[in-house]
Amino acid sequence: MELIRKYFQQITGNQLKQLTSLTTSLREWNEKINVVSRKDVDKLEERHILHSLAIAKYIHFIPGTTIIDVGTGGGFPGLPLAIMFPDCEFTLVDSVGKKIQVVNELSAACGLHNVQAFQARAERIQDQFDFVVSRAVTAFPQFFRWTSSLISKESENQIPNGIIYLKGGNLKQELAGFGERIRIEPISKWFEEVWFEEKKVVYLKI
Repeated sequence: MELIRKYFQQITGNQLKQLTSLTTSLREWNEKINVVSRKDVDKLEERHILHSLAIAKYIHFIPGTTIIDVGTGGGFPGLPLAIMFPDCEFTLVDSVGKKIQVVNELSAACGLHNVQAFQARAERIQDQFDFVVSRAVTAFPQFFRWTSSLISKESENQIPNGIIYLKGGNLKQELAGFGERIRIEPISKWFEEVWFEEKKVVYLKI
């Protein structure tokens, strides 16, 4: 976990232990159920954990914040964020039941008490949350249509409630319709590894 410690010097020993448990357990489960790309298994720390924690560089969630990770897959970005923000409540959803099974096992292996995970499609969820987070599950306009109703209008964090989306590449055309509601931050401003050169945090305020 030296890469995580490099960028998050305030991280506690227990959090590092939890992140280590997450990577160890994920590698074991990925042999049974392919929840992350095989080519990325040897680079979990960089391409999954650190990438997820770019959101923790963008915003420091205050205690009590509710966050839903839509299309969580193997638990990213939700599980690393739940470790980083133990006083916040995380809901992780995916339409694939086997992935949620793995997420629940990973959460238990890390000893997390601020995570609930279940199989669901975003458009069928009735609850509301402060923030929706995700890692490039689809084109942003489609994701917005699926998830905008999940966001509470009452904001208490340093930025208004909204969507925080991790995505790479040229997003100009994809995001053109959202105007000044969109903010884009290159992840390379925080992390120097080459893999992050094209990666971005996209924030849309509601």
